[in-house]
Amino acid sequence: MSSRDYVLQSINHQQPEKLPLDLGGTPSSGISAVGYNKLKHALGINDRNNRVYDVVQQVAQPELNVLDALDVDVLCVGRTFNERPEDWYDVTLADGSLAQYPVWFRPVPAEKGGYNYYDEDGDMLARMPAGGTFFDQTYFPYIEEYPPDYRDIQKAMNKVLWQKLAHSPWDNAGLPDFWGELRRRVQKLREESDRALIITCGCNLFEWGTFLRKMDNFLMDIYTEEDEVIRLVDTLMEIHLASLEKVCNAVGDLVDILRFGDDLGMTTGMFMSREKYQKIFKPRHTKLCEYVHKNSKMKTFLHCCGSIYPIMGDLIEAGYDIINPVQTTAKDMDPARLKKEFGKDITFWGGGCNTQSVLNQCTPQEVYDHTRKMIDIFFEDGGFVFNTVHNVLSDVPEENMLALYRAVGEYK
Repeated sequence: MSSRDYVLQSINHQQPEKLPLDLGGTPSSGISAVGYNKLKHALGINDRNNRVYDVVQQVAQPELNVLDALDVDVLCVGRTFNERPEDWYDVTLADGSLAQYPVWFRPVPAEKGGYNYYDEDGDMLARMPAGGTFFDQTYFPYIEEYPPDYRDIQKAMNKVLWQKLAHSPWDNAGLPDFWGELRRRVQKLREESDRALIITCGCNLFEWGTFLRKMDNFLMDIYTEEDEVIRLVDTLMEIHLASLEKVCNAVGDLVDILRFGDDLGMTTGMFMSREKYQKIFKPRHTKLCEYVHKNSKMKTFLHCCGSIYPIMGDLIEAGYDIINPVQTTAKDMDPARLKKEFGKDITFWGGGCNTQSVLNQCTPQEVYDHTRKMIDIFFEDGGFVFNTVHNVLSDVPEENMLALYRAVGEYK
């Protein structure tokens, strides 16, 4: 069986012979650029090709020799773009190690250290402080009020760092015949690799509200200006469905998994009541999933951080096949409980190791033991693709990375 077979078998809730593993398949299941340099050093891989493909989160695109060394089973189709050396330039990361940025990303050194990013209008869209390892959003187009109409919403969305600084393949969306080029490149990748292929499409609803209005404003809006919230998310739905139509037509028969994103939880609970989620967001999430399932063979993957236990059943009913990152440290997100109650209906893509306090702070033996325990809980009867709880960050010691992948390797 191929890596793709193992991944799809597990998503279909069959017990594969080996544990499927993801590293870098999505920008929320990967590794920071600083962490990637450490991982390569730990593996004895000393070439210097550390490409930061998600510049907002400063996440690296793992090279094939690293994926081979770890026996990773998933590939992001974005890697088929920006393949030439001249598509990248050298930079120095916060810890002094080396990496590369895509040539279109040119942050400006800030007066007090760190970097700012300005768009062509001179507006500062993002900021990374001195010593920082990711960029923060600094521009919120609708922070003062909702617009009377949404004729210029695309312009407003392009003022948000998550869209303006989009990772591949979307940083190439302006190319002539982009959709035809995407299909040709993905078809070639599928012919050359037996790994499962994943494409990140976002299609956020709640999160776009926070990107445009700012988090505190939008959270209040959900309770005090519900009509405006619905008007915004319905406008976003038109944009998202038009995008999904193009994605499904171009690569819906070639890609195995489509990743959505919408963080709905905090460590201590949800951002809203279950009733508000059911009224405003669930019907629209359902429509997005229905479109993908009807118009492609792709499985639907939702990246959704935090304490989301109260709506796990709703997410399943909405049609999501996969949930990530499975934040087991959040309220009510006990791994054994999640597996028992929802393991037959949704695949857990994550939860394999706590990145907040175990992978970065514990001893290698503790990392190994914790990882083994999580795999034992989630892997039974399939429905599990191994990944850590969100990205491996810059503060993880090399020996802990080796302990993590030693534990994973024993199930492969």
